[in-house]
Amino acid sequence: MSERAGDRAFTARSPYGTTPEPTYAGALSFARRHYGRDLAGVDVVVSGIPCDLATSNRPGARFGPRGIRAASAQLAWGPLWPWGFDPFERLRVIDWGDVLFDEGYVDRMLKAVEDHAANALAHGASLLCFGGDHLVTLPLLRAHARHFGPLALVHFDAHPDTWREEALNHGSMFFHALREGLLVPEHSVQIGVRTHNDETHGFHLLDAVWVRRHGPEATARRIRETVGERRAYLTFDIDCLDPSVAPGTGTPVVGGLGTLEAREILWGLAGLDLVAMDVVEVAPPYDVAEVTSLAAATLALDYLALRARDLPPARSEPG
Repeated sequence: MSERAGDRAFTARSPYGTTPEPTYAGALSFARRHYGRDLAGVDVVVSGIPCDLATSNRPGARFGPRGIRAASAQLAWGPLWPWGFDPFERLRVIDWGDVLFDEGYVDRMLKAVEDHAANALAHGASLLCFGGDHLVTLPLLRAHARHFGPLALVHFDAHPDTWREEALNHGSMFFHALREGLLVPEHSVQIGVRTHNDETHGFHLLDAVWVRRHGPEATARRIRETVGERRAYLTFDIDCLDPSVAPGTGTPVVGGLGTLEAREILWGLAGLDLVAMDVVEVAPPYDVAEVTSLAAATLALDYLALRARDLPPARSEPG
């Protein structure tokens, strides 16, 4: 088969490396990764969770996984800046597709996502998930806490999502996660918040003003100090970014982080024991020129580079 055959999501002979394809054509997996359900030997499973049942403002995050995958096509060409290497030469990453459930049933979504995550963890794989609204993080945390024990949370968001509500929605899930014992609040940190909640529940808060005044390097250092040596779960609500650079989201709040600012903070998290990441609340119907989806895809690639930075290139050749 010719290297120019395209559709690497289905035709790749090796799970490693990157074979460039036209950015405007072809089957759209995340960064042209192979679509598959065989988890043997997989390092990272990319999964979409197309759910916006728990939004409090504009719906549309159910289209987030599709939008992020489409935007990632133009990023799948080789070494990632500024890392200087292709994370897919060091990690075996597959795109599992989307976690499906009966529409309209929040409880069924929660179970389907938790079961999916538990299956990946049982096979020794890490997860990179695309929402969906932010409620999808709760079942992911349930599966990871059952596997690893209570986790530190590294949470980028315009909202704290810890409001004391009995209802499960995208603004209360971390209150429920704390109540269920899934998180260790004294080792958890929230970055970029710019909405008010009277209760911090013990989380460390680096709000948007703190980040802007102190800068990405100091922010990353404070995150590392807070988490310490604990295992941590990384969740990035795209509305952490300012609406001027990420308009495609359901509950935008002005005064947020810039895209490069957020990336620089992620670059500074090297050394943390990050067990998984999700990127949520991307709502393509409100996007402009894919800018929000492109930011989400790039942040996800930065996470993969973080995981791959100390690994040698894989033995297998791309193709």
